[in-house]
Amino acid sequence: MKSYYSSNFKLGILGGGQLGRMLLAETQKFDIHTAILESNKNAPCAEICNTFVIGDLLDFDAVYNFGKTVDLLTIEIENVNLDALDKLEDEGLTIYPKPKDLRIIQSKARQKNFYIDHQIPTAAFSHYAYLEELKHSYQNNIIHFPFVWKAARFGYDGNGVKIVRNIEDLESLPTVECITEKLIPFKNELAVIVARNVAGDIKTYPVVEMEFHPEANQVEYVICPARIENKIAEKARALALKVVCDLDFVGLLAVEMFQTDTDELLVNEVAPRPHNSGHYSIEASYTNQFEQHLRSILNLPLGNTASKVAGIMVNLVGEEGYSGDVVYENIAEILKIDGVTPHIYGKKETRPFRKMGHVTIVNSNIDTARAVAQKVKETIRVISK
Repeated sequence: MKSYYSSNFKLGILGGGQLGRMLLAETQKFDIHTAILESNKNAPCAEICNTFVIGDLLDFDAVYNFGKTVDLLTIEIENVNLDALDKLEDEGLTIYPKPKDLRIIQSKARQKNFYIDHQIPTAAFSHYAYLEELKHSYQNNIIHFPFVWKAARFGYDGNGVKIVRNIEDLESLPTVECITEKLIPFKNELAVIVARNVAGDIKTYPVVEMEFHPEANQVEYVICPARIENKIAEKARALALKVVCDLDFVGLLAVEMFQTDTDELLVNEVAPRPHNSGHYSIEASYTNQFEQHLRSILNLPLGNTASKVAGIMVNLVGEEGYSGDVVYENIAEILKIDGVTPHIYGKKETRPFRKMGHVTIVNSNIDTARAVAQKVKETIRVISK
């Protein structure tokens, strides 16, 4: 087996945000030399990786030249230059997740077509090259309010997703390639994280339940285990496994899905990397999602995905009405509560709804953990000076 530990091996990561920062905690545990490519010199990873390179992730030369300096390349964000990855792969560089999978996942239209081609249940959708085409469909009674609008590329953290309820909402949309989906009545939004290594070993994490902020369309709480029937949980894990196997995916894949009012499961979208829905695992799981990502891309034995204890994650986002140098209020108050662990992402400036950190709550009782999570959410404030 190749030696990764305290050796000359160099792992490259495209992206230097909070996901990269939490991944670095695991590369440091294994003493793996890690290089980061990132456009923001003040990114969360900047001060703690071995090598920090400033460059645009969507620029061919920046990604290609960075790739030539490392032994294996991975990502912490999927919006990267795929042509550069194709060339690097052709020249022999090992890249996980594979560029072919990123090409499918990077485009929501391609992603939806993949589900349909592989008989993976998903909400009905339409694809529009530009906004005028969508407006024309509405004017000709082809599409009706309400519907879900998604930018075909570069959406993140609630950006690039909108429920369109009326003509004013339609007129306010950006003029970009997009898809629209039927608005699905659902009772739960669920996620399953799946890890698969090069050898084909595969493991799923427990199904989690996600509660979203009604305005920002961001996850506010992730609850593990999801408060659903066992038969629904097994069905969700089987569906996530099908997605991973049909992609022939290597790495960590988060599969988000809806549980409809009739208990049908529909895949919403996937993320080919560690994901917000798995942050609870740092405190609550035997093997957290970031260590598991490393194990999968390095073709190491996969770790135990079971939870040691029930876990809930609360996202810390910038409070509305505040922009500028960040101030975290009342962290000392939440540290008085058993089972509470804050994670601060190292972003120096806050703005409304920007992800600035998260807090994990662990407890033997999921209902107690949820009550504590509510108290944490109501206590801590992310504001500015």
